[in-house]
Amino acid sequence: MEEPRTPPHLHRTDGGPVRILVVDDEPDVTDVLAAAMSGEGWTVRTAADGAAAVTAGREFRPDAVVLDRMLPDLDGLEVLRALRRDAPGICVLFLTARDAVEDRIAGITAGGDDYVTKPYSLEEVLARLRGLLRRAGTVSDAARAHLLTVGDLTMDEEAREVTRGGVPVDLSRTEFELLRFLMRNPRRVLSKAQILDRVWAYDFGGRAHVVELYISYLRKKVDAGRPPMIHTVRGVGYVLKAGSTP
Repeated sequence: MEEPRTPPHLHRTDGGPVRILVVDDEPDVTDVLAAAMSGEGWTVRTAADGAAAVTAGREFRPDAVVLDRMLPDLDGLEVLRALRRDAPGICVLFLTARDAVEDRIAGITAGGDDYVTKPYSLEEVLARLRGLLRRAGTVSDAARAHLLTVGDLTMDEEAREVTRGGVPVDLSRTEFELLRFLMRNPRRVLSKAQILDRVWAYDFGGRAHVVELYISYLRKKVDAGRPPMIHTVRGVGYVLKAGSTP
């Protein structure tokens, strides 16, 4: 039986940890994002307003910035321009409640590399950052590090494609994010609270039953007619591990 492969952490091309600056005026947002990014092995600094972000950009020299469009002093676009004056190659991911097409166009036109709207999935934010860092040549990792493999289940994070035993598995966006979190933590029992925190919005007000519902959806698509990979640990949570033939 093939052993699950844990995806490697990304590292800068000089061997050091990736540096991320998170800019948002909501402490709960920066705390959650910083904790998730620290779990990736990255070094994180936070800023609560535009002026602090510009100062941190000069002192911290981040590889990428997660930047809120709506800040108490400066507009996110102004902050982006200031950061780019000091570091033209820095990756910028806008994170905002604005979802109008014109706002997205304004952010990309100003030089933003990508755009995620609130509410968001932490796994999606992390995946977007990994993609930006790879494309910018900031990090060095295995050529196929964007592939997650557990047994005969494979996920291409960048193409957003999943196969099991070579057969495509069609997933919704939420199903994909849930499976991504499970595959990034093979053989680890994950509680419903952990899954809600990472897969659903940071401010999601739902209840644990939504996790049970989406786990059932995944089982129907991933495990149907095959040795099961998604297992329930009663009273604790769920675990993904390579299926085995009885």
